[in-house]
Amino acid sequence: MNKEPVSRELFDDVMVPNYAPGSIIPVRGEGSRIWDQEGREFIDLQGGIAVNCLGHSHPGLVGALQEQSEKIWHLSNVMTNEPALRLAKTLCDLTFAERVFFANSGGEANEAAFKLARRYAWEHSGPEKHEIISFKGAFHGRTLFTVSVGGQPKYLEGFEPAPGGIHHADFNDLESVRKLISKKKTCAVVVEPIQGESGVIPGDLEFLKGLRQLCDDHDALLIFDEVQSGVGRTGHLYAYQMYGVVPDILTSAKGLGGGFPVAAMLTTANIAASLGVGTHGSTYGGNALACAVAQKVIDTVSQPEILKGVKARSDYLRKGMMDIGERYDIFSEVRGAGLLLGCVLTEKWQGKAKDFLNAGLDEGVMVLIAGANVIRLAPSLIIPETDIDEALERFEAAVKKLTA
Repeated sequence: MNKEPVSRELFDDVMVPNYAPGSIIPVRGEGSRIWDQEGREFIDLQGGIAVNCLGHSHPGLVGALQEQSEKIWHLSNVMTNEPALRLAKTLCDLTFAERVFFANSGGEANEAAFKLARRYAWEHSGPEKHEIISFKGAFHGRTLFTVSVGGQPKYLEGFEPAPGGIHHADFNDLESVRKLISKKKTCAVVVEPIQGESGVIPGDLEFLKGLRQLCDDHDALLIFDEVQSGVGRTGHLYAYQMYGVVPDILTSAKGLGGGFPVAAMLTTANIAASLGVGTHGSTYGGNALACAVAQKVIDTVSQPEILKGVKARSDYLRKGMMDIGERYDIFSEVRGAGLLLGCVLTEKWQGKAKDFLNAGLDEGVMVLIAGANVIRLAPSLIIPETDIDEALERFEAAVKKLTA
């Protein structure tokens, strides 16, 4: 039957008001372009917040989904399935990992990682070794545990009391970690190699190396939250490979399914042993449909020419945004890695990031923000150079109007 278009106003009538979506309702996407209900075209530099790593309606992903949909959709974890086993083997072959746990979202992957860290310490050192060190500005999810480990108090407000045993150090400040870490009490240090939500802030190499050493010295596990920085986003399959710092546990989601909900926690066999039968689980985690799509994503993104292309596109997009920033005096720097970039607004434009996002929409280009002072870009890893050119033209038109 024909489905009548729905209005943005319907959201306010039927949805819980925890989101504030814009007026545009996209209905179709292809590659790095999106069309709304009225046929208006937009170039997508949001990438679903670093999710649509191969763009929209990628034929390989569509094909993988269609093929698997005619076989098995869901079994639950009472039984395993072929797509899950193949994907786990691939992830182990391409990373440090020896064992994989599948979930549905980054928050669930991080929840599993934090539970595993505590369980491992409980088994090997006793209940006193349960404390977790995270970082101010960090974002690890929206479950009560992950939002407590995250370092942004605004997301915890009204949900207290929070789980205990969590401390927050200063990102890129090793001394602040040294003051908190304890061989007797600390079970894990969790860090985003690149803090995404707080402004696309890369971790310093010496800082991340120092965390690895501190964890080794204090018998603590090092957890890398690569929900946003993983799956080719930095020009490496995972950012830890860019830094040369190997964690004990790594979490992956967002781009892993290219738009299909799927997540993974990666770790070693020794650490994984602490999650024995019945200690943790997920009804949908490792779903056959999700894993079939994620397999195609990883097979595609892990190709050397794709990863090399990410770096080339990063240089091109970064330079384009820096040039716009210089011409209109709006950016103090463009930071980040690969196709996870943060354009930091100058003092004059502090607090105005949302204005640039909205102005971009008016000109047909979709960007993100990371806080009030940073324009965030996380487009498809295979966005054509011609689309980057046009996106830059449209964004400059928006900037020109906003700064006139």
